[in-house]
Amino acid sequence: MTELQAQLAYLDRLMADLGRALADKDWDAMAQLNSKVKPAVEPLMAALEAGALEPEPVRLRLEELKQFIDAADESARIARKEAEDGLKGVNRNRSAAKAYQNVSSNPPK
Repeated sequence: MTELQAQLAYLDRLMADLGRALADKDWDAMAQLNSKVKPAVEPLMAALEAGALEPEPVRLRLEELKQFIDAADESARIARKEAEDGLKGVNRNRSAAKAYQNVSSNPPK
């Protein structure tokens, strides 16, 4: 296996790991794996620019990465919305409990 083939294979494994982390909603793993994407892509882009690598395998992987990024962005947006809704629910419950406490501790005269 050539160095470039090994780099393509590494990028494939990285994208598979990112896909699993996204499916598991493992945000810590996604952040860690995401930091490895740019260093994995840079040598491939350099090889592409030097004419040492055919464009199609790189284009396919970059397209797949873009789809992953879009999916991860949507998943993160949904997770944020769920967290916001959960916090709003907690705040409503807290407000209701406080109102009940105020009413029950200050009976009408």
